[in-house]
Amino acid sequence: LESFYGRQLRLSPHVLGHSKAHVGRVVAELVRAAKAQGLQPGPLALSLRGDFVCIGSAYEQHKVRSPDCFDILVPLRLPPLLQPLPLPAGGLGTRGAFVCGLRARAGWPRRYRPFAEGFCVELQGRSHLSSGLVLRWFQGHLQRCLGAVRYRLQERCRISLSACPGRLPMLHILPCSDYVCCHISMAVRLIPAIPLGDALYLTALPAEGPQGPLGSEALWGLNTSRQEQRLLSWLKEQAPASSCHLKCLQILKGLRDLRKQGLEEPFCSQWGQVLSSYVLKTALFSLLLQGPLEAWDERFLVERLEDLVLYLRDCLRKQMLMHFFLGNTSLPEAVALPRFLKEAAPVNLLAAFDGAVLDLAAFQLINTWIQAPHVIKMYSSPRYLRPVPTP
Repeated sequence: LESFYGRQLRLSPHVLGHSKAHVGRVVAELVRAAKAQGLQPGPLALSLRGDFVCIGSAYEQHKVRSPDCFDILVPLRLPPLLQPLPLPAGGLGTRGAFVCGLRARAGWPRRYRPFAEGFCVELQGRSHLSSGLVLRWFQGHLQRCLGAVRYRLQERCRISLSACPGRLPMLHILPCSDYVCCHISMAVRLIPAIPLGDALYLTALPAEGPQGPLGSEALWGLNTSRQEQRLLSWLKEQAPASSCHLKCLQILKGLRDLRKQGLEEPFCSQWGQVLSSYVLKTALFSLLLQGPLEAWDERFLVERLEDLVLYLRDCLRKQMLMHFFLGNTSLPEAVALPRFLKEAAPVNLLAAFDGAVLDLAAFQLINTWIQAPHVIKMYSSPRYLRPVPTP
């Protein structure tokens, strides 16, 4: 496990630091240009707030293999006097999805009608902000700003933007050889977000295809990345300096990816969805708060990793792993949660999966752990390693 972690999973802090700094500079230029252009149409259109929020494993110290993919939230600004009103989606989508109602402080006057026609859909006789229409506008808006940014950055890097209908736009960055010592092509997923206050955001859910259920384009997900980062900071303060909890998460992600190489469809795709990085991170959070943090010292790495595998197996067998923040009343007082999260209904992250799929995933998870040396040796050969992505 130590060799697997050191040779294939561990990232160089030097390379990761360079990559994050480069991504930050490029995204800042693009957001600045997009905000400036967004001021021209007038106050009754969407615009960018002017900042961005770095989220995901690259900024939480548990990314594996290569610093080539990043997630960035880009907060949007609604027209004046319009407030987002998140409501549970009910039967429209998976549990934990929301619809975004809009509340005007002075009613819904006629002058907001152009905004409603451009960015809203009707659900049960009321206007709701459409994640599909917002995403389409966001893609086009960034594309229009790319030319000026590309010209300003031509000596530093080559950039391009890929935007498919219903998908989040992806910014591709290829640093120039004489600018940065780490010549890695990077992909940055830009995620339009509606701020709710208290460091909470609504983000567009991936499209479910052209024949998605009625109202699905109005669905939004709730992003709690800032709360997760606060929890990780608190754990870092409370746990031993040599704590291995993030290392356990990285190794489990690495074993999951290796095992996937030997699976056949359709279970191959289901394996990655059931054991998504978010599910693995949620399981780790839940396990960490069950026992003394001193037990996560580096010398107990194998024992704690086995505990995490067994805990996750039990969750899969019971078909239940609750969202760590929605409706969770047992969090430490030091990790302050917004009232919205405390009062939200609990959400089971595994509710959308078939029981037979979860049972098979539980079996494969234990099998992967028992055969970890063989899995590492078998699927770490050059023919199985993930190719370096190209823009």
